[in-house]
Amino acid sequence: MLKLTIDGRETEVRNGATVMDAANGLGIYIPHFCYHKKLSIAANCRMCLVQIEKAPKPQPACATPVGDGMKVFTRSDYARDAQNGVMEFLLINHPLDCPICDQGGECQLQDLAVGYGKSASRYAEEKRVVLNKSLGPLISTDMTRCIHCTRCVRFGQEVAGVMELGMIGRGEHAEIIAFVGKTVDSELSGNAIDLCPVGALTSKPFRYTARNWELSRRKSVSPHDSLGSNLIVQVKQNRVMRVLPLENEELNECWLSDRDRFSYEGLNSEERLLKPMLKEDGRWREVDWQAALEHVARVLSEIRFNHDPQEIGALASPHSTLEEMALLGKLMRAMGSGNVDFRLRQSDFSADGKRAGAPWLGMKVAELRTLDRVLVVGSFLRKDHPLVASRLRLAARKAQVNILHCAADDLLMPVANRAIVRPDELAGTLAQVVKAVAQAGQKPVPPGLAGVGVGDGAKAIAASLASGRNTAVLLGNLAAQHPQAAQLQLLAQELAGLLGARFGFLGEAANSVGGYLAGCIPPEGALNARTMLEQPRKVYLLLNAEPDFDCHDPRTATKAMDAADLVVAMAAYRSFAADYADVILPIVPFTETSGSFVNCEGRMQSFNAAVKPLGEARPAWKALRVLGNLMSLPGFDYESTEAIRDEISRPEEVAGKLDNRLNGLELALDSASGEELQRIADVPVYFGDPIVRRAPSLQRTRDALPPRAWVGSQLAQKLGVKAGERVRVRQGDGEAVVEVGIDERLPAGCVRLAAAHRHTAGLGPMFGAVTIERA
Repeated sequence: MLKLTIDGRETEVRNGATVMDAANGLGIYIPHFCYHKKLSIAANCRMCLVQIEKAPKPQPACATPVGDGMKVFTRSDYARDAQNGVMEFLLINHPLDCPICDQGGECQLQDLAVGYGKSASRYAEEKRVVLNKSLGPLISTDMTRCIHCTRCVRFGQEVAGVMELGMIGRGEHAEIIAFVGKTVDSELSGNAIDLCPVGALTSKPFRYTARNWELSRRKSVSPHDSLGSNLIVQVKQNRVMRVLPLENEELNECWLSDRDRFSYEGLNSEERLLKPMLKEDGRWREVDWQAALEHVARVLSEIRFNHDPQEIGALASPHSTLEEMALLGKLMRAMGSGNVDFRLRQSDFSADGKRAGAPWLGMKVAELRTLDRVLVVGSFLRKDHPLVASRLRLAARKAQVNILHCAADDLLMPVANRAIVRPDELAGTLAQVVKAVAQAGQKPVPPGLAGVGVGDGAKAIAASLASGRNTAVLLGNLAAQHPQAAQLQLLAQELAGLLGARFGFLGEAANSVGGYLAGCIPPEGALNARTMLEQPRKVYLLLNAEPDFDCHDPRTATKAMDAADLVVAMAAYRSFAADYADVILPIVPFTETSGSFVNCEGRMQSFNAAVKPLGEARPAWKALRVLGNLMSLPGFDYESTEAIRDEISRPEEVAGKLDNRLNGLELALDSASGEELQRIADVPVYFGDPIVRRAPSLQRTRDALPPRAWVGSQLAQKLGVKAGERVRVRQGDGEAVVEVGIDERLPAGCVRLAAAHRHTAGLGPMFGAVTIERA
């Protein structure tokens, strides 16, 4: 530890710390623009110049390492003169457009100009003007305001992993630009808006809609991926105007993915449902809540008493709140039917009844950065979990990251070993890794793997994992949705046991863990999501679910809905449900209700409503509560979401209910399917849930382009098709007409075709055999 004095106050800091670190530790503010605690030091704005005893000139506090016995003065006349001089130079070319600048009221330059600037400029010459750049649908530019702090450049290089912005020119001709003809397409690009200390980079969707001081602020939690990023929801006149990150070092740090940041536009979509509706003689009629719920209660009671309650099935989206899923499960069990499930995109349920607890990440999110060896199995990591990917990206500077997947996507991080295989070879390849680790460690080979041959790729991954001290095996969304998901989990369990490592699931949605805790899964003897659709029920209750997009097999799901006597859609938006639903109950999205999400690390995070419900829409938990009371079912007298939550589990009790182990399941690897053309289905980053699908700005990004049938060049040549040509993809009795794309990173004999999109909703399961022919 080194001792120093800052403005007469003595402190101790670790060796290697900077003057800025020491000042922050004492709560002494030093003005700065280019410095950011999460980025490397650039020291190019010079605003943090301070006086250091015996130094010949002012020194930048952000880049000056502390010396033992150092004396620093941040507010002396000498230091203030230096800071005032830098501010005057920064303002020389800065436009005086604060009244029309979106950054006004939250601008670092504006704030520091008050404290360190002059009341009038001595500069009388012409100011330079920089042309604006087109960076895409999310970031708006006014580059004349840029002060060249390079925060946006460093963020792209160091956190997002891709350098999409850079600086050209010298002196006053320097400017920040994107590559020629390119836009900023990173899934984390919106953080550059927060980082920009001036109004050069601002939010395009938010542009000119409200002033900072007009907005009230509410804390909330992201309903999209499994991280549970903390949000600040900013509201004006009962309308969500903007979403910003709420700093939480253990989860999202100070970042947000673009999905979390810009999806709020979907909350105000014109497709929002405002009144309950009943279908009579094929026509929709608006009714009041009492009539709609009484109609549903009457039909459910008739099925329950006059037929078989097992004819009732309920499907919930994993993006629903913990309380909503708990009440849906309780309602179904009270009616005598356990047919309730939230795992809509899952296809393998052989692990049901054999789980020791709720599947989770297996560690704290913050611990990802400390790993020295990682195996990621079946994950489109960058798009499915943008901020988890950024943590692993930092870990990969020192750690070895290994990938076992069906597509060689660029993860923007160093990858030690990569095995890219067909979907039907995924479990077999993981089995090879398990056997290789056992043989290398001279340990018994797990039962069922004796006849498995070990390839060079598996040996390389095994050698990497075996050389680590802090190792993790992480199963992604594709692994959870895979037809052999239980076998993949069992193999990961065996591998973790051999390595002394941790293993877990990255998790698909905000409540992928919470759904298990809420009891929104079928008990033994009841039907899971897949069986409910393959064996159609008379009645379906849908909670925030759009079967056309959210189910593993949308073709089968749509047929099941069409065949049902009654479909009750509890939804926030109009959708294809209008074609097959008989009752639509308008429920609210997460900003208009209180509730809880349990993220991938098992952290229960509760939130309150940020705005009042739109129109006559109501929270789903209230609709389910009233429905239970109308049917005279016991235990539906809740007054608040807190009462429901505490009945499920208190936050401190969640950890005891998490366990990734499987008991009583034997290894049984399926053989590869041979020469059939196999489908690899990902869920595009901006099509995963109803809210984000309706966010206009996100739907204009490159990641939201219509899905293509991606194939390798050899397969394209064999099929006689070229990039850009339209083809007809057939799967079972379903088909989709899409354009062909060439992707050499796919395994042979595979076509990558996205799910959860209207262009592919007519196809069958996310995995399986397909055929391709010219359209």
